Amino acid sequence: MQAWVIGNWKQNPATSHDVNALLDDLLTAINAEKQVDTEPSNSRCKLMVAPSCIHLAAVTARLKDSSMLCAAQDISGHSASTGAYTGDCSAQQVADAGATWTLLGHSERRQYHRESHDTLLQKMTHALTQDLGVVFCIGETQTQYDEQQTLNVINEQLSVVKDLLVQQPALISSLSERLIIAYEPVWAIGTGKVPTVEEVSHTHQHIKQTVAGFAKTVDNMTVLYGGSVNTDNADSFAADSMIDGALVGGASLKAQSFLAIAHAFNRTSA
Repeated sequence: MQAWVIGNWKQNPATSHDVNALLDDLLTAINAEKQVDTEPSNSRCKLMVAPSCIHLAAVTARLKDSSMLCAAQDISGHSASTGAYTGDCSAQQVADAGATWTLLGHSERRQYHRESHDTLLQKMTHALTQDLGVVFCIGETQTQYDEQQTLNVINEQLSVVKDLLVQQPALISSLSERLIIAYEPVWAIGTGKVPTVEEVSHTHQHIKQTVAGFAKTVDNMTVLYGGSVNTDNADSFAADSMIDGALVGGASLKAQSFLAIAHAFNRTSA
């Protein structure tokens, strides 16, 4: 299965200058790998970055001639195209800016913007009907983890996908190629706390089996892990067959660490 390593830049970097500097480092390193005998970090591992909306068009322009993809960090749930929704960017607008994917359901969006099941269902519908792939983020809080509620929480969050398939049956045949699930335990994001590989593997297996139960054509779902992924633990996660890649936060803001994580998954992907 194709491995993916996706960098979620969140509200970083602060300036266009810093964005270009990060892209310079990434593209220089990737191009340098192509000139030597070692296998490039993206030969079997697909790379993608998700800049903030203000930098989206500039980043996609810089990546146009590279193999690296670009995603939006979010889209509007109110309209797929245009409307009187101040501050929102629609799926059509981010696709026009050059994005080919979007993150949806990140825990920070759920927490700070109170995104509901219905909101996420609407956003996912808008994204897919505007030909954007979706990286759908799910995960439990520390309290839910401590109370052994992880799988129940996962089931509830995945019901968005189930409802999507009921409401948009035409999307079923292409969903396995246009939807990626990112399991990010909230308590591990940016905290340095990391679940064991065995815990992540078990949860990923549950996610794949659950989604496969929604439709026969989505029985090969790509599931990434996110939450304090770094150069020290990437090899361990990459070695597990249930973990198809990583959604990377802070470590994606440095080319060296981001590409080192990609190398880990590149080595183990078939």
